[in-house]
Amino acid sequence: MNKLINDNLNETRNTLVKEIISLSDAQFNSKPDMNKWSIAQVCHHLVLVEEASIKAIAWGLKEMDRPQKERKNVDLILLDRTKKIKAPKIVEPDVEPLEVQQVIDLLKDSRNKLMNFLSTLEDISILAEKSVKHPALGELSLDQWIEQIYLHEQRHIEQIKELKSLLDARH
Repeated sequence: MNKLINDNLNETRNTLVKEIISLSDAQFNSKPDMNKWSIAQVCHHLVLVEEASIKAIAWGLKEMDRPQKERKNVDLILLDRTKKIKAPKIVEPDVEPLEVQQVIDLLKDSRNKLMNFLSTLEDISILAEKSVKHPALGELSLDQWIEQIYLHEQRHIEQIKELKSLLDARH
């Protein structure tokens, strides 16, 4: 695995955990309004996206001829929070309350699954040669599927910071 991507995955995940670790379970599950997700739901969504990304990459590797189209600036798309992206049903979070530690464990588990999956690849350069359609980004090379995991997480870390400031404003 490319060191930069690995560092970005680790750094982003560490930032996420720092943002949530000190929250009470009540804060974690509090919703600023009925149309917004709680911080717990945002984090659960990140777990679901990481797991769905593994499935998409695995599926893309099995496909014979889906040559990569041009590379996209996924960072420009994902980090621009002025553009709302509706989560597909498959990665919508639970409505049930979650505990902070429970979600940290889920995040650790999904990351371990990703790293274990990637470690099974004999030659990761194949990831740049194949692509799969992403629900929000369109046709995306498999290596960019990995990149979108941490960029998507960075997008939601900003959302979590906003949700935390809304929580602070209410108290």
